[in-house]
Amino acid sequence: MDHKQLDVWICSMDMVVEVYKILEQFPKKEQYILTSQIQRSLISIPSNIAEGCARKSEKETVHFLSVSLGSLAELETQLLIAQRLSYIKTEEELFKKLTKIKQLTLGLIRYLETRIANQNK
Repeated sequence: MDHKQLDVWICSMDMVVEVYKILEQFPKKEQYILTSQIQRSLISIPSNIAEGCARKSEKETVHFLSVSLGSLAELETQLLIAQRLSYIKTEEELFKKLTKIKQLTLGLIRYLETRIANQNK
């Protein structure tokens, strides 16, 4: 499976660019704290999708997609913290994109788990 062809990977890469632009507006004092943590979570999402797709088994792919979901939850939490600290305005579109990426990831996991279950019959 080529990760570069997956909607979930494409959407998550687009989100990386969008969030990086938002981070440029954060206070300097957050450069090594919240900004850094957001960057790690953000980059982890498409990276784990790519790594999972490069694995030999669909079971391994599902594992890395699950890790990507965890990073997505971390990112959402960190962006909500930034919002509460008034570092970002209400980014309704951004949170809609996060939800879309979550749905795409869950859909891919369900698809792969169904394939795995059918192979084991």
